[in-house]
Parts: sequence; structure tokens; C-alpha cells
Amino acid sequence: MNIDADSQGASRFKTRKVHSMKLRDLAGNAFPELEGQLEGPAGLIEISGLSSDSRKIAPGMAFVAVAGTKADGAGFIADAAGHGAAVAIASQAADASIPVLTVKEPRRFLSIAASRFYGRQPETMVAVTGTAGKTSVASFTRQIWAHAGYPAAMIGTTGVVSPTRNEYGSLTTPDPVSLHKLLAELADEGVTHAAMEASSHGLDQHRLDGVRLAAAAFTNLGRDHMDYHPTVEDYMAAKMRLFDRLLPKGSPAVIFADDAWSPQAIKAAAEAGHDVRTVGRKGTYLSLKRVEHFRHKQVAEIHADDEIFEVDIPLAGDFQVANALVAAGLAISTGVPAKVAMAALEKLRGASGRLELVGHTKDGALAYVDYAHKPDALENVLSSVRPFTTGRVIVVFGCGGDRDRGKRPIMGEIACRLADVVIVTDDNPRSEEPAAIRAEIMAAAKCASEIGDRASAIREAVGMLTSGDTLIVAGKGHEEGQTIGSVTLPFSDHAEVRKALEELKP
Repeated sequence: MNIDADSQGASRFKTRKVHSMKLRDLAGNAFPELEGQLEGPAGLIEISGLSSDSRKIAPGMAFVAVAGTKADGAGFIADAAGHGAAVAIASQAADASIPVLTVKEPRRFLSIAASRFYGRQPETMVAVTGTAGKTSVASFTRQIWAHAGYPAAMIGTTGVVSPTRNEYGSLTTPDPVSLHKLLAELADEGVTHAAMEASSHGLDQHRLDGVRLAAAAFTNLGRDHMDYHPTVEDYMAAKMRLFDRLLPKGSPAVIFADDAWSPQAIKAAAEAGHDVRTVGRKGTYLSLKRVEHFRHKQVAEIHADDEIFEVDIPLAGDFQVANALVAAGLAISTGVPAKVAMAALEKLRGASGRLELVGHTKDGALAYVDYAHKPDALENVLSSVRPFTTGRVIVVFGCGGDRDRGKRPIMGEIACRLADVVIVTDDNPRSEEPAAIRAEIMAAAKCASEIGDRASAIREAVGMLTSGDTLIVAGKGHEEGQTIGSVTLPFSDHAEVRKALEELKP
């Protein structure tokens, strides 16, 4: 996504005039430490756009120096000035040929300023956080709104979906400038309702600051991003920033009630002064009383206020019922009648790569692709297919390089405990040695076989399917590439599964 503020004056849907704002208006009153600095000439500087990347700076833009994992943006102020920056915003004063203003949190400044610069957002914005289910909840919420007649969009790991676009993406939570530019475009397209994912990275790095939220939700918490967060408690605290810092006081907070971390999420949302609405078997807002599992659907009895609904959800997996309940909670909390929301659940389409049925053999063995790349997600997906699998559960998976190494043996143990056949393969090894990653998984997966080449592993698994079996190819889901070293090569689990199934035909 192009993060240049003017984008040469054109959205591909509706032209937005290039504009500028005075620096004092861009900052608003959200940063008391800037008040004195904005008095006089500095406050009157006309700003034509924003970026935290000095290479993206064009004349008249503001450069926001944020600290990254590899370098501090303050070291690029001179480069930004050379590209025509009118001003720099940093955490500390610096000698430069352009004015340098200081704020405590440059990342937050970037988000608030981007929100003010682009201005428009869909009238009803919701965000969902948690370890697993964010993409599905955002997708389902959009679908429920659309069923109710609202022009709706979703923003997340799989990209952007709206009435006028379906664009593949790769970031759970986009950078602030891209995000607010996108929100303005969606508003210009006529989108009134938008659901977005809120990752722990995005929340911790202030990427959602400036988004005007009507409601927010929490799904669950499991092990993930331990290469970024020091402890699971820090990870949870980052998630809870959605409630204690971003959601306006008194707003609906939809919490899945059946997770081990649900009580802590409920407590955090209540202490922040929100209207807590719990969903699930322990939920009181939407209470799940009964579920019957079938191969291609689930029948759920859901109580909402004084009404009882029996809903045929056309998706496999108990976790998808949980995601559907959270999405319904968000939709109802933003104006959709419960009866309409329940009817919409019967027409849901799963998000790409989320327990997505890709095909089947001639004798009915099912082949799914799932994004499960963390322990809880792998456990959920393997457990979810067991009730309707009369034969064997077969799983193909690996772990990504340059990420949390601690989860590798955990996932190996889960795979051998819950699947009948396990094939360990490569995921996105990135800069790590693929064989070393596989060895760390195999150390706790004594039952597994090892096939490094992912396409070969998928072909082997598909070839062993017999009647009643279920295959899960886990880890990459919707992704359309495989990163080996510094190169991302074209690769799709969907395409490889389909190709292997086609080879089985006589």
C-alpha cells in the first residue's frame, strides 16, 4: 500500500483533493508537551503529508522519527530533510536543518496526526483482538452488517474487503498512515461500517490510535509473539490496551466468555468503564446452549435476551461457532437486530485459509487449509475436525523462522497427540536453516515423518487419504508466498492441495 499522503491525488475509486494542514491543527490538543513548541512560526508550518519512512518523504511533509527494531528513526532526520521534509517529530531534540519538535510517544503522534490529516472514517468502526479468530470475526461481522443492508468493510490479515474491493494483504494491522488513508477511501466509497483486526503489535505500537471505535471485542489468548513480548502477561496487557486506552468509555465490549483469559479480559473492560457483553457457553449476552457437529455445518442453539434461536452455521469447527458469536455480538451491539444477525449466521462464508475446505477425494476424504501457526490454533483445528472424522486425522505443518522458537516443540507435541498421521515440513524459514527448525519440532513429535519440501509433503499427505480421513494443511492459510532467506517465492497451500487432488483422478 502506498503511504505517500497525496498518492498523486488519486484513489482508484474516488479522487481526493491534495490538501495540507497547519502543524498546530495536525497535532490538535492531544499532546500537551507540544503546546509551547507550536507557538509562533512552527505551528503555522503547512504539512502536505506524513511518513515515518524518510524515503517516502516529499516536499512539505512531516517526518515522524519512530524507534524501530533495527534502527531509530531519529538517525534519518537529515535524510528526510534532504527529501524536502518541512518538520520532524521525534522523542528527543536533534540538530537539523529543519525544525525538530519533541513528543513523548512519536508513534502515537503519527497515528493521531494521520487520523486528523485524512479526517474521514466509516461512521461505525469496531476492532477485535485476541490470539486466534480475529480474521474470522472481522470477516463475519462485515458479512452480518452486509446482510442487514449496511455498506460494510473488513481490514485484516487477509487484506481489505468492501463493496468495491477485495484486495489481498499481509499485515494484521496496517501502519497508521496507510490505515487512515484507507479509512478515508472507504468512507468516500460510501462504507458506513468497518471491522478491523487489532494485533498486539499494532496496539503496542499505537497503530490504532485515532480510530474512532464504536465497539471492540476479545476472542482468546494463547502463546504467540513471544519473540516480541517478554511474557504472556505483557502480551495480554498489549491486547487489553484496546479496552483501557482506545475504546471510548461506556462503549460495548464483546468478550468471548469461555477462554482461560476471559475473566481477565472481562475485568479489564469493566474497570475501563465499558458495557461488557459476554458471549459463549458462559456468556450472558449471547448464550450458547447446545451445538451439534456435522461435516459441513454446525447446529447451534443461541439465547439472546428472551429469544431462542436454532442456527445452522455452515462452517466446521467449534472455534468457528465462538467466532460467529463474537461477530454477532459486535453486529448486534452496533444496531443489527438479533433476529437479523442470527439469520446472517446461516449464510456465513469462512475467511480465506481458516479451516477452509479446499477439496475432497473421490471417496469423500476432506482436505482443509488452515492458518494455524501457533499452539492453541493448531490444537483447536485438530480437535474441531475429530468429531466428524470417521477415519484418520492427517496434518501437515511447520513453524516459521525468525519467530518464537519455544512454540516449536509445543506444536510438535500437540500434532502427535491429536492427529493420527503427522508430516513436519517447512513453513516460512526466513533466515533460519529449515532443517534446524524441523528438528526442534521433531524433538517433541516422535510420531512424525519429515518432508522438508512443502509441496512434496502436501502431495504425500493427499496421496495417503482414504475414505473417512480428514487432512489439515496448517500454518500458511491464505498466504500466497513462501519466504526462504530474504526471497519470497510464489506458493499457495490451496493450489498445492488442488494439484495433488487432481493427480489422484484416474
